[in-house]
Amino acid sequence: MNDDAVFKALADSSRRKLLDRLRHKNGQTLGELCDGLDMTRQAVAKHLRVLKKGNLVSWKRDGRERLHFINPVPINEISERWISKFEQPRLHALARLKKNLEGE
Repeated sequence: MNDDAVFKALADSSRRKLLDRLRHKNGQTLGELCDGLDMTRQAVAKHLRVLKKGNLVSWKRDGRERLHFINPVPINEISERWISKFEQPRLHALARLKKNLEGE
């Protein structure tokens, strides 16, 4: 995974909004993703290409339509690499506190 491409894709609020929409309802067409957004169809397509480059979105053809799907794996990998390591000491401290309070 290229962290730079993932962080670049996540850096833009419009792209995060598209990911939120796919998280809410996966497998949407470009038209569905554009519906209700204050962006042109071309702008949404450009954002989707950046998300695809970051491996955050994939798509497949369904007849004449292209369905877009969120790929949560890169976000999970970032969480494991960058975030969870900071949480581990807190979790160990909570586990020790629990054992002490329960008299183990």
